Amino acid sequence: MRQSLVIGNWKMNGTRASADSLAQGILAGLGENTAGIAVCAPYVFLPNVSEITKGSRLALGAQNVADQASGAYTGEVSASMLSEFGCTYALVGHSERRSYYGDTDASVAARFCQAQAQNIIPVLCIGETLEEREQEQTFAVVEKQLDAVIGLAGIAAFANAVIAYEPVWAIGTGKTASDAQAQEVHQHIREYIAAKDQTIADKIQILYGGSAKPDNAKGLFAMPDIDGGLIGGASLDAESFLKIYHSVK
Repeated sequence: MRQSLVIGNWKMNGTRASADSLAQGILAGLGENTAGIAVCAPYVFLPNVSEITKGSRLALGAQNVADQASGAYTGEVSASMLSEFGCTYALVGHSERRSYYGDTDASVAARFCQAQAQNIIPVLCIGETLEEREQEQTFAVVEKQLDAVIGLAGIAAFANAVIAYEPVWAIGTGKTASDAQAQEVHQHIREYIAAKDQTIADKIQILYGGSAKPDNAKGLFAMPDIDGGLIGGASLDAESFLKIYHSVK
């Protein structure tokens, strides 16, 4: 059985004080749920949140990672730097990075490899836009995004990775993906991986990253190929985030 996983992506929000308070509030409400849980804090808050979560079940993640190991890359943060602060996970290829900052399939694949080189688990974000969905290109888009990583890292690399499916068309648009729509794509992703390695497909965690909230999380997480969620806005409130976390199977 795959262990469920819920990751909170705080994006570019908060202050040092609010980040500390949020991390402490999540820790206080974990209860007996044994599913995996993590938060991806802004870079500048990682040191503080790392101290708060040290030795706990709440894992720490970064929202991105450089596609190079080191060097003259002003403004970038390397995997080795993230490793020093105890990051277990790093998001790569988030839809906002692809849309706003020009992250390409090739650079995302490089970031994936950089994370793994430092024993950080990459959370590969993939998904289609509204235009691509309306043109019935969903499966082709996610396959292309997966192939970029498989081509560089090999299918075996997915034995130590997480995939997050983000229906970009359902994020902040007022549109929502139904449980069945989300499951359909998750199932396709798993079957696509299975065609290359069944063992990896059976074990890899595939998370839903399309605006999951306390009122829809239980239905989504009940789907057989949805192993948890990559949570955006709702992760900024400890109570809401914990309600989502306690919804996982």
